[in-house]
Amino acid sequence: MGKRRKGRRRTPTALLTLALAATCLGGGALLAHRQGDGEPAAAGPLAPPAAPPPGARDVEPEPERSASGPPPRGSRDAPPRDAPPAVPTSGDGTFTTARTTGDRTGSGPLRRYQVQVEDGTGLSAAQTAGEIQRILAHPRGWAAHGRGSFQLVTEDPDFVIRIATPDTADALCRAEGLDTGGELNCETRDGVVVNLKRWTLGSPTFSGPPAEYRHLIINHEIGHEIGLREHLGCSGPGRPAPVMMQQIKGLDGCRSNAWPYAEDGRYITGPVVS
Repeated sequence: MGKRRKGRRRTPTALLTLALAATCLGGGALLAHRQGDGEPAAAGPLAPPAAPPPGARDVEPEPERSASGPPPRGSRDAPPRDAPPAVPTSGDGTFTTARTTGDRTGSGPLRRYQVQVEDGTGLSAAQTAGEIQRILAHPRGWAAHGRGSFQLVTEDPDFVIRIATPDTADALCRAEGLDTGGELNCETRDGVVVNLKRWTLGSPTFSGPPAEYRHLIINHEIGHEIGLREHLGCSGPGRPAPVMMQQIKGLDGCRSNAWPYAEDGRYITGPVVS
């Protein structure tokens, strides 16, 4: 079992206390910069902390059902068949924890993780956790190549993966000194914050479907979790982009790519960028 990072864990309530203080009161003291897709945020004046919101719930809520049912075929209110799904800008600010556990995947130092989904996003915490498990177990992922092993847990995690609405993601990332602009993901002191917009819609620079882009999100942020602090650039026109490249910001001639390793087992790398 890998060593736990002391002083790393925070409860969702504590994180959101910092987040709401930064969002509603003009920003707190700038914390140490963390790697992720966000840019360094501008420091604001010091302000007293806001009252903490309710904490994460342990039981996933039942989805609400419409009394009237789905709109009739041909209804003006029905969205076009090819329209992208609507993504809420903000949620409840509380999180539901996936109450499922999984088997250990991969070899190397063990990192136990927990999955939480913001209430009001429409996502199932259990289903999201299952998808993340499959991403981490992919044969071209970190676990399959000895860069670490991972296990889904419900208690005492080494890090937490949170799926949050753009407003909440911005607040959580801003508390770490990162400006994600309603669009990006980031790594925080106790884990990963994934922007619901990116999780649902993918990226305009990525050629694959959103389900494939979710592999890139998890692999990029977990790359930071396993110690890859620096971002990489394109190694040459037509080559696959490294997962540690901020691909949403442009590919510089590379092809979009969601996995750390090629099919032949070669690590996909590139020059270090600032």
